[in-house]
Amino acid sequence: MAERSTAAVDVADNSGDDPLTAQAGKATTDGAAESQDSAEQTAPDTGSERQGTEPAIATPELHSGHKLARRYRLEECVTRLDGFSSWRAVDEKLRRAVGVHLLPADHPRARSVLAAARSSALLGDPRFVQVLDAVEENDLVYVVHEWLPDATELTALLAAGPMEPHDAYQLVDQISQAMAAAHREGLAHLRLTPGAVLRSSAGQYRIRGLAVNAALRGITSDGPQRTDTEAIGALLYAALTHRWPYESDAYGLSGLPKGVGLIAPDQVRAGVHRGLSELAMRALVNDGATASRQEPPCTTPDELAKAVAAMPRIRPPEPAFTSPPEYQRTTYQQGTYGRPAPRQGTAATQPVPNPPAPLQSRTGKALKWAVAALLIAALGLGSWQIADKLIDHDKDPVDPPATQTNNGEKNPEPASGKPVAITGARDFDPLGDHSEKPAEIKNSYDGDPATYWNTDGYLRSGDFGRLKPGVGIVLDLGKVQQVGTVDVSFLGGETSVELRTAPENAASEPTTLDGFAKVAGGSGSNVSLKPGKPVQARYVLVWLTNLPQSTEGNFRGKVSEIKITT
Repeated sequence: MAERSTAAVDVADNSGDDPLTAQAGKATTDGAAESQDSAEQTAPDTGSERQGTEPAIATPELHSGHKLARRYRLEECVTRLDGFSSWRAVDEKLRRAVGVHLLPADHPRARSVLAAARSSALLGDPRFVQVLDAVEENDLVYVVHEWLPDATELTALLAAGPMEPHDAYQLVDQISQAMAAAHREGLAHLRLTPGAVLRSSAGQYRIRGLAVNAALRGITSDGPQRTDTEAIGALLYAALTHRWPYESDAYGLSGLPKGVGLIAPDQVRAGVHRGLSELAMRALVNDGATASRQEPPCTTPDELAKAVAAMPRIRPPEPAFTSPPEYQRTTYQQGTYGRPAPRQGTAATQPVPNPPAPLQSRTGKALKWAVAALLIAALGLGSWQIADKLIDHDKDPVDPPATQTNNGEKNPEPASGKPVAITGARDFDPLGDHSEKPAEIKNSYDGDPATYWNTDGYLRSGDFGRLKPGVGIVLDLGKVQQVGTVDVSFLGGETSVELRTAPENAASEPTTLDGFAKVAGGSGSNVSLKPGKPVQARYVLVWLTNLPQSTEGNFRGKVSEIKITT
């Protein structure tokens, strides 16, 4: 099932022998994953975490259809292990899928699981799968969290092979920033495996099980920041090489050769981005040894996030060009349109008789002379009218309005309302991941209102989930021109937008938001942005600041057409 493979709870895949999604597919009728217990016995240890050794505890015997709090109906068991179970369930009140962790109230880790879930719920960061409820009721403790059916596990992404440099860069950038924010609030993950990372359809990475997954398994660490940093380094290493950076195989990936030690990613596989290879080594090796032995190690997610930000931006690959189909002549172009095709086997085609020459009779000649006389008369009348207009113009000349230039010469004022051609455009996301659907930019000014450019989908709120102040489109007018009015049409609902322009003397397109000055703003489905005073610019920024909610439940902006006039 698609939902099971994209949003299964990652609490029992430490060994990596079988991804949790594969194990979930082996669930029995009541949902128990029978192969989990043996898989847990071979879990690799990075040397920085401790796992509880409590005696085996009976997992609560629940079945599909059981309801919690008369609201959460259990549908399918994903994990049954070590005294707890994890389920896909339905919130009948809000009519949505959710995930549920269940364990007995007298479980030795029940209190720590409740505390971890409630702390995680207070974070409220959209980069993490949110805890929705944490309850002790009827001798049971259960934790309810989001279920993301449209997301894909990193385990599945890695199974397809190594990632492109841009995708690997986005992975380490987003995960390190999210974990840095969590640690600033005193929260650690401690089980940041490929099964704990999801990528949404919009390309955003989300982390599940913050603090909760470790509490369920009794995992602690003397250095939680270092543990999470090394885990991010392992994810980046796997994304670059399609290998797990330890000797044991894990998460469907082969480990490194035994006895060789840790090898830099660019030595494991050809074509690996050098900067990302060094970054992975800086995160994995924290005793002073790095890939280049020149850069200091990264021991916290915050240090790793700063190291990623200091790297040159890695742009997405250019879309593959497909050549148009080879030109083929048609029967119409060959001069045989409307003629019957020759039968197969015919030795020769019948000759086509030539039509008689037109207008060769006496009546035809008279008609030609009449047409010629009319043409001569028309030409004479037209010449007389032109001459008359010129004489009147000389008698009463009228000077057009003019403006004075710096050299004392007079130039006519540009006509207002004249369309301004857009010679190029690009996506503008300086405060995010620097990429916002670049392949669809031309749809925003192609003259077809049925096509559009859309932003990524954002969760929780229309202000980009509080991740950044906005995104936009930079339009290149080819040269400095007067910007009178910019009309922007949106699809999907009311959208807030600002008009910003680069300085008239800008030598190149600005790369930061501060490089553009706000000259107008508005909101609606069809917004006319007009500066309060005349503006001359070559580079114009249409900057979206608040997005409508889409039919998918997230927030997304759609620009169908942009028109600029003087």
